[in-house]
Amino acid sequence: MVSPVTVVKSEGPKLVPFFKATCVYFVLWLPSSNPSWVSALIKCLPIFCLWLFLLAHGLGFLLAHPSATRIFVGLVFSALGDAFLIWQDQGYFVHGLLMFAVTHILYASAFGMRPLALRTALVMAVLSGLCYALLYPCLSGAFTYLVGVYVALISFMGWRAMAGLQLVGAAWRWTELAAGSGAVLFIISDLTIALNKFCFPVPYSRALIMSTYYAAQMLVALSAVESRDPVEDYRLSKAN
Repeated sequence: MVSPVTVVKSEGPKLVPFFKATCVYFVLWLPSSNPSWVSALIKCLPIFCLWLFLLAHGLGFLLAHPSATRIFVGLVFSALGDAFLIWQDQGYFVHGLLMFAVTHILYASAFGMRPLALRTALVMAVLSGLCYALLYPCLSGAFTYLVGVYVALISFMGWRAMAGLQLVGAAWRWTELAAGSGAVLFIISDLTIALNKFCFPVPYSRALIMSTYYAAQMLVALSAVESRDPVEDYRLSKAN
């Protein structure tokens, strides 16, 4: 198992641009009521920095590890979703929803289907059902179905992210913890968006949404640093 200190020393410097870009977003805090290409750029800038974070490990790394490539492509769709949501009041909310739906499919694919973790699947199914039941009375028209599909997709992604968590045993890797934590934060962020948009005003919603969102994306990007091949293959590749 790689120690957290080693992780901070090796990956921390590569994340400095992301932290700076996130600070720029929160310091400028451009009004959401006046969308512009500048506000879209400032919002997407931390995600651009996560592209650079993955590219800093080398193009060969991405080409050699399909899971990392899928996470990178997921970050590209996330940036598109962020840009669309800048203009959500102008009719682009569904476009952003679709971009993030693709993101969750890519992330779930990156996390893989092993181990299956059926207990985790059952817990996620129950929680997603409760979340949709909470939102359902507030939904109307196409959103009744679109939100339902989106809840299913993000819950599936969360299941696959948390399925790999093994807090004990020799097979434990910190990247699984990053993936699981990132998925939970992503769900919190999107649930806050849905409650605030469809049900009732959530106090400090924008700060809560964006802080959990940026943290989630950083953790998911971190989870791509190590291969998601079976642990035995991973150890062999590190030994070689």
